[in-house]
Amino acid sequence: MASVSTPARQAAAGSRRPAATDRPRSAGRTGWLFATPFLVFFTLFLVVPLGIGLWMSFTDSSLTGHGDSTFVGLDNYTEAFGDSQVWETLGNTVWFTVLSTVPLVIISLVMALLVYTGMPGQWLWRLSFFASHLLPVAVVFQIWNMLYQPDRGMLNAVLKAVGIDGIGWLTDEKYAMWSIALVTLWWTVGFNFLLYLAALQAIPDHLYEAAALDGAGAWRRLWSITLPQLRRTTALIAVLQVMASLKVFDQIYLLTKGGPNGSTRPILEYIYDTGFTNYRLGYASAVSYVFFGVIIILSLAQLKIFSRRED
Repeated sequence: MASVSTPARQAAAGSRRPAATDRPRSAGRTGWLFATPFLVFFTLFLVVPLGIGLWMSFTDSSLTGHGDSTFVGLDNYTEAFGDSQVWETLGNTVWFTVLSTVPLVIISLVMALLVYTGMPGQWLWRLSFFASHLLPVAVVFQIWNMLYQPDRGMLNAVLKAVGIDGIGWLTDEKYAMWSIALVTLWWTVGFNFLLYLAALQAIPDHLYEAAALDGAGAWRRLWSITLPQLRRTTALIAVLQVMASLKVFDQIYLLTKGGPNGSTRPILEYIYDTGFTNYRLGYASAVSYVFFGVIIILSLAQLKIFSRRED
């Protein structure tokens, strides 16, 4: 067979190079083609509503149609910063966030450690820890509303059996927010548990083997290996949990409707009442954007704190 000369090979290779450089371009076009449906829905159902809501916050738009969406500038924002109900409901929201976030991080970590250490019947523990997270909020409400009944509820029945007077779990201002935080803990702890369990399973085994050879006990391995390796996961869970708790609405609305005496009313319920009960859509939009700014500030502060700890 006749061999191809070196110049001929170089010419053939040079003729194929443009096709190789065109491949990333075609792959990029294909990627955008697959992403187009998502971008269309993202724009229609998120970007456009955000823009409309921002515009409405500068108008006196009403659900009744009165006012003709007249531009009022920053009047709604000025009113929002001077509205005592905004700050009261925002305080309730922050208090609920503190009550729910701390145990949701700590207890989910303990649950994951118990399963990871090899407790007998792991499949049962995993199922029981995560099963409540699969329930819709309406089912959660029915379960805990029956437990919290002042006369026929199981919790007060247990207290009375040991000689303690019953508690107004949802009717007493001292206990209402704690009771809702307990419901939230039972309902949502399974998600954080899964995140921690996945992070524990990703820790290299040779770290524990080396520590065991050095004579480190279980507690030393926990404090020196496990918890430092879970630092990023803890930061992620804390940020996600704070954002989720700040947006609380469903369980509070179903269990107490913001009572008693507004002690559990979150800011989202105030926004809902302002827009759809008092029909002030423009003002409700302004309050929602003020709250959106608070969430952004808290999220950035959390990320800054955890990034410094990581450094």
